[in-house]
Amino acid sequence: MTGGSSPGHVPGPSSGVLPLGPVEAEVLGELAPGVVPRACPLAGGGTLRLLEGGEGPPLVLLHGRGSAASTWFPLLPALAREYRVLAVDLPGFGGSAAAPGPLRTAEDGLRFFVEPVEEVLSALAPGPMTLVGHSLGGLVALELALRGRVPVERLVLVDAMGLGPEMAREARLYFRVGPERVARVLGPRLFGRIAPLPDTPHRHRLMELDYELMTVRGGRAEATRAFNTLVPLSGGVFHRRERLGEVKAPILYLWGENDGVLPMSLAEAAVRAQPCARLVRVRAGHSPHLEQPECLLSELTT
Repeated sequence: MTGGSSPGHVPGPSSGVLPLGPVEAEVLGELAPGVVPRACPLAGGGTLRLLEGGEGPPLVLLHGRGSAASTWFPLLPALAREYRVLAVDLPGFGGSAAAPGPLRTAEDGLRFFVEPVEEVLSALAPGPMTLVGHSLGGLVALELALRGRVPVERLVLVDAMGLGPEMAREARLYFRVGPERVARVLGPRLFGRIAPLPDTPHRHRLMELDYELMTVRGGRAEATRAFNTLVPLSGGVFHRRERLGEVKAPILYLWGENDGVLPMSLAEAAVRAQPCARLVRVRAGHSPHLEQPECLLSELTT
């Protein structure tokens, strides 16, 4: 593992980490020196980038499809005051460069996202950790807990994939067309209307960052292929519903009541299957941690 990048440093191609766009570079500059990027080479090739800061018990943040660790920026300073925060760029997204591999089945797609994260966490966070995962990141967090190769003491799943086969048809079509393609065609103003955030202090910056991440040069071909194995255009999406009872760590489901991607019924059914789980409903859409960040912060810092 390499050491953390210096504040304001933008890794170049030789580091194995994809270069930052100007919006993300500005965000990371404002987070430094409390939270800084770290490039972690992978044994099989490629590099996983994460943002690291703070001291205390490990808290791992896993973002959703097309996003990056930097989108957690509204929460990172507060979390870093109580935890050693490790916000990960999932393989193929953000600044992480994934190694090529077979992507024929949903299990292949899941391994593409899970195994590099598992490798890095095994080296960086040997102690019991809290995993927080949103959407695709929620599926990754759940799978890490099921695999049992990193010590998980608590799961926080935010509008997470992996709980059942349901997903809104409109969302499937959007993912299949490709958020990156949609962003490039529509431009920032129209793209921002697809899933607008409420008027919070960070709204404008989050929307700029989201658009920049979606329109990165060269796209996200490998990550898109991996994601598409998990979310077919028809039929059930990949899930671990039948294995939810195997998770022994306490689980919090934080769910937007107006989620247009993954219905609240998924979390309700999961809680019924898990005696150690509870559900917090938020007046929000698919990203309650960004629409009402205080809801997640209150659960993690009190």
